[in-house]
Amino acid sequence: MRPPVLIPTPTRVVEAAGIRIDEHFGAVATNHMGVSIARLRVDAGWSEPRQVPEFDEYSVVLEGALRVEFEGGLLDIVAGAAVMTHRGEWVRYSSPHGADYVAVCIPAFTPK
Repeated sequence: MRPPVLIPTPTRVVEAAGIRIDEHFGAVATNHMGVSIARLRVDAGWSEPRQVPEFDEYSVVLEGALRVEFEGGLLDIVAGAAVMTHRGEWVRYSSPHGADYVAVCIPAFTPK
């Protein structure tokens, strides 16, 4: 029998202009490559470059709103809603008014 594993505090993975990523489980925080679970806080006006991730991403917006651009359109995800994006498909995340959200990536996100 294996006991539960407590992760008392997250590991700051990224702190850059307009974004903070604190990982609870994943490649950086716990050396798990299968999944990462992180809280992201982004400032109003934040955006990231277009990317083609190597993971599926499930994001739940806790506060504010997250914008997800993809081939063929865009979605605005408000607090209480969630979105799933697919590995191998281009996507661009931004937040015109700021957001606090939790992201689960399978397999794990890495800062590279």
